[in-house]
Amino acid sequence: MGTRCCAFYTLEMNETVHSARKTPKRTNDPERTMAGIMAVATQEFAAKGLAGGRIDAIADATHTSKRMIYYYYGSKEGLYLAVLEDAYRRIRATEAELHLADLSPVDALKALVGFTFDHHHSNQDFIRLVMSENMQRGEYLAQSKLIQDLNISAIQSIEDLYKRGVKAGVFRKGLDPIDIHASISALTFFNVSNRYTFDLIFQRNGQSIESLAARRQSVVEMVLRFVSYSNLE
Repeated sequence: MGTRCCAFYTLEMNETVHSARKTPKRTNDPERTMAGIMAVATQEFAAKGLAGGRIDAIADATHTSKRMIYYYYGSKEGLYLAVLEDAYRRIRATEAELHLADLSPVDALKALVGFTFDHHHSNQDFIRLVMSENMQRGEYLAQSKLIQDLNISAIQSIEDLYKRGVKAGVFRKGLDPIDIHASISALTFFNVSNRYTFDLIFQRNGQSIESLAARRQSVVEMVLRFVSYSNLE
């Protein structure tokens, strides 16, 4: 009897260990859980949009439950909006680290354009999210005061460096900071949003190190020429 009991106990323990190895542990750290959900949801919505993104897939990939996701974010739409807000928050937070006010107007503009180009290339999910939200005609972005406030500060940074440039006599008068922002966005956005179609049509590799470096320099120079009286080195 003792031998049978010992054998049963050993088998039970082995099954328990085997099960523990197969089943990932769920964390009890809410911040870590939410960060994991946000990272996976960003990839899911960037790849498939709001309509195609699935809460089931996000729950499976994060080893959590749909119930937990709904507890934190309320709904699929709530999670999608949180992803949008997080994407804009991260780009503006990194942008603030440039300390543009400490640079000359020309150097500040170069730094901003170069950063935006690099950010978009390195964070292509951000571009896809923006494209997806445009497919929604800005329906969810319009619900976020946070995103609107974040972009007000971005325009303020451009306005400040532009005014300093005008005062220093290196930037021409009469430009709208929002127009400058739109030009920077357009030139840096296209390189990611249209990379596949553009490269296929013109049979080129626009994503090589050499091509990206040349394109980055061209974009910086184009924006500088747009705001300047003359070509600035």
